Amino acid sequence: QVQLVESGGGWVQAGGSLRLSCAASGLTFSNLAMGWFRQAPGKEREFVAGIGGIRTSTYYADSVKGRFTISRDNANKMVYLQMNSLKPEETAVYYCVSRPVLVVTTANDWNYWGQGTQVTVSS
Repeated sequence: QVQLVESGGGWVQAGGSLRLSCAASGLTFSNLAMGWFRQAPGKEREFVAGIGGIRTSTYYADSVKGRFTISRDNANKMVYLQMNSLKPEETAVYYCVSRPVLVVTTANDWNYWGQGTQVTVSS
């Protein structure tokens, strides 16, 4: 069983930065694809970024390319999301997710989800 625990959310002004962290436990971490989704009130869950297991290729939603960076530390079973130039419309609960090896953008195809961390961006 994989457990994912997010941290690093909070309040920030528009244009500011936050770094989210996700601590994983359970299965062989290096084989897992890791990712971040977000969900704003009244909206569907949205893929934000992902990083593959083994080859560690990275993938981003078009809306965050150039501003967000996903990274992983296999030795410590951590994944990070550096978010820069945040916008008010990016206010949401951000979830850390994992699945075997490959990154996909559909929420239902991710096996494990953390509890989420709130990110609030004020204008």
